[in-house]
Amino acid sequence: MSEIIRKSNAVWKGDLKNGKGKISSESNVLNEVSYSFATRFEDKPGTNPEELIAAAHAGCYAMAFSDTLAQKGYTPQSIEVTAACVMEKQGGDFAITKMKLQVKGSVEKIDEDTFLAIAKEADKECPVSNLLRPGLKIELKTELI
Repeated sequence: MSEIIRKSNAVWKGDLKNGKGKISSESNVLNEVSYSFATRFEDKPGTNPEELIAAAHAGCYAMAFSDTLAQKGYTPQSIEVTAACVMEKQGGDFAITKMKLQVKGSVEKIDEDTFLAIAKEADKECPVSNLLRPGLKIELKTELI
């Protein structure tokens, strides 16, 4: 398969605290979505880079887990992944320090231990996990429903 390229862009106007930005994606799923200091560091409505990283990780991991389950002979009925991107102040700067994945799944004829083992294996197959892992701790919690 040839290389797959996906694009997004951001435009920021002004300084960090008073400026505002817009994020768009090639598919137009994000079309000039607003973001600002307040949406990133406070609880104001709008998006932020960490939320978008978490969304990418949740979506990618859900697909990887579903595929890994199928490769092992299990048929997932549903996989629900919540990703939390954790940012902490370190010295005078902020750093993304870890990702927390909470995985709930409905899979026929599987026990908790097997579900967890395959979840860990899927983390190694997830391109976003593999991108993030060298610099971040990825915490994985599972729940078979």
